[in-house]
Amino acid sequence: MIFTRDSRISDPETLPRMPAWVTSARAETLEDVAFLSGAALNHLHVVLAQGDLPHALFRDRLALRAAEACVAFSGRPERAAELRDVVHVLRPGDLPGPAGETYLVWRRAVERPVSIKALGRALPTFEPGQIATRLDTGKGAPVTRAAMALEAVLREAPRADVAGLMLADAALARALGWDHFVPLLAPGLKRADLRKRGEDLRLACHRALISSVFEAVRQASDLARRVTHLKSVAPKLRAKGAGDAVEMFLTRDAVAPSALPLPDRAARRLCDRLVDLGAVRELTGRDTFRLYGV
Repeated sequence: MIFTRDSRISDPETLPRMPAWVTSARAETLEDVAFLSGAALNHLHVVLAQGDLPHALFRDRLALRAAEACVAFSGRPERAAELRDVVHVLRPGDLPGPAGETYLVWRRAVERPVSIKALGRALPTFEPGQIATRLDTGKGAPVTRAAMALEAVLREAPRADVAGLMLADAALARALGWDHFVPLLAPGLKRADLRKRGEDLRLACHRALISSVFEAVRQASDLARRVTHLKSVAPKLRAKGAGDAVEMFLTRDAVAPSALPLPDRAARRLCDRLVDLGAVRELTGRDTFRLYGV
């Protein structure tokens, strides 16, 4: 099933909201839930065609949500703030730990278009042939393919949650004709759902997508507005290298001042200036080792 992109929507202020009936309808049967998840995915498809959406930033932020969900599945306590710290505050040579490695896997996966090679970089323990087999598992509707890919991985390796969910999202993206996969299933599923099989798992995936797509659309709309504002204030920045710094904020969930292409003091001043202009936010609440993001 290939969705046709709608290129008419380019103003974040005109981005349509998810119809209320998609998330408020009470659906019990697989057919009804599948209809609602299809409506949600179609709406997201329109959002992804929106010209002002910062796609790389959007995927990076969804990767954080997916990693947070997977870390919770494993019973670990780290949440978004701790995961950001693991990636951005680590010193060279430090190991990220299990939670940090989960986050890095999701970030690597969303950086490149969906392909066996790209997924192989994110999942080095899987052979290319295994990945290809999982992506081509089953036929039918996109969510059915995703559920079958997830089930196939978890049947062979019950603890391979991250790999299963990632390959399921990749199978979904390929079935929908998306160039990049968008992390959707992990944030919407519950831990108990990963033990389901067959029709029960498909039903859980449909329900997960309804809630996850709703949150993704809300986040996309918010990011589109924030990025439009950041671009509008960028000409006011006089620091040398400010343009390159702004580009980093347009593609990354969080940025440490030390990562910006500026001297340390100038980088901190630029971040403070962007906060004053309402273009970025400080994400940690700390006085030191701060992180900033749109």
